[in-house]
Amino acid sequence: MKLSEKEILIPASPGHRDLITHLQGIQEFATNETVPVRFAVTRLDDIHYQCELGVLVDANSRSSKLPPSIFKFEKRKVVRNDSFNAVFIVPTGIGAEIGGHAGDATPAARVVAAACDRLILHPNVVNASDLNEMPDNALYVEGSTIDRLLMGTVGLQPVRNNRVLIIIDEHEIPAFADDTINAISAARATYGLNCPAVIKLAPPLRMKAAFTESGRAAGKVDGLDRVGAILDEFAGQFDAIGIASVIECSEEYHEAYFHSDGGLINPWGGVEAMLTHAVSLLHGFPAAHSPMLENQTVANFELGRVDPRLAAEAASLTFLQCMLKGLQRSPQIISDTEAVREHGVLTAADVSCLIIPDKCIGLPTLAALEQGIPVIAVRENENLMQNDLQALPWAPGQFHIVENYWEAVGIMTALKAGIEPDSLRRPLNSTNVESRKAENIKVIAEESANVGRLAEP
Repeated sequence: MKLSEKEILIPASPGHRDLITHLQGIQEFATNETVPVRFAVTRLDDIHYQCELGVLVDANSRSSKLPPSIFKFEKRKVVRNDSFNAVFIVPTGIGAEIGGHAGDATPAARVVAAACDRLILHPNVVNASDLNEMPDNALYVEGSTIDRLLMGTVGLQPVRNNRVLIIIDEHEIPAFADDTINAISAARATYGLNCPAVIKLAPPLRMKAAFTESGRAAGKVDGLDRVGAILDEFAGQFDAIGIASVIECSEEYHEAYFHSDGGLINPWGGVEAMLTHAVSLLHGFPAAHSPMLENQTVANFELGRVDPRLAAEAASLTFLQCMLKGLQRSPQIISDTEAVREHGVLTAADVSCLIIPDKCIGLPTLAALEQGIPVIAVRENENLMQNDLQALPWAPGQFHIVENYWEAVGIMTALKAGIEPDSLRRPLNSTNVESRKAENIKVIAEESANVGRLAEP
């Protein structure tokens, strides 16, 4: 099986309404040859949507049982208000000013977490090589699982501890593989990681970083069927999957990235997201990826002092601990329609708001739009997407655009308190008053009664 990214131009839905249904009707998104695993709208206008799609090729070669479409949508029937739960996303590979580097959205996530009961975030937000300072009330959830949570097709069951199966490249430089194993051993010895096995994959999983036409980081993955074979072999012995492998990237870009003061897009994150989306989607377990050093030349780069947002990667040897700490307590993915109703399982009905960088349209944004979930978009988190979120058909009071994460927390707190956020601002808009004359009301009532009589058998 292979993973790759393709670009598709599709016609716009009138008024951008019923977008999920519109996407379900696009034949290119569902063929016998490919399985979509990751989706984004990179440019929206009234005529077309420029879309980029991560696709799994030759999935049928391994199994006749394929996962449900990522575009499957189940509208929530109720909204549970006994707790306030936020979803916090910084899409991977879009050059986000905050969170587009090495766990540099963690401070924002910790502040947001202080204003809610549970914070659901994906690895890109807090993964910082040897550091993972996610809040205690955070749920570390892989990106495709967040998509499906908001689309209403899976639930999340919090856990105390996971058995984390780890697959690593059998690196051509044995010392690099030994460093990775030592990092896993350190996790077992210090914070009690339960790792039933470390599997060396030979030949290695082949991952190659690349950039799409829009500038997003993406890439290609080959050899995913061998990962699937290992997971089948160890079925019942693990609860989460960690993968550490080399990502091919030109040495010139690698070095330039660390000397760019954060001005270049992280080249590794996009293809990592494609891999974990596919693994989690196909096998139903939490998954995360960590890169391994490519060669001795890269290991010996003299990086000097780098932008603080890049420092976690510049200072790390294995980039592994953030993934291990996240997977240790990553919630289980519940897809069974009966089990999802069990007490303690979080579903779309439990999501109180979604926080995203401005201009980002993927399945979380579209699902929130259709589910009636309030969305908070942060302008200061600049990125390369070209979408006007205000053009979408939001319900009154559903969409909030703010300048920064300080303001986002203010909107969240107002929503949690049951306060209309605009009531905190001045000038306060005039109260809306509409007149209804008695004769008009009578006509409407008579018309309704006539319709009722016509409907009788």
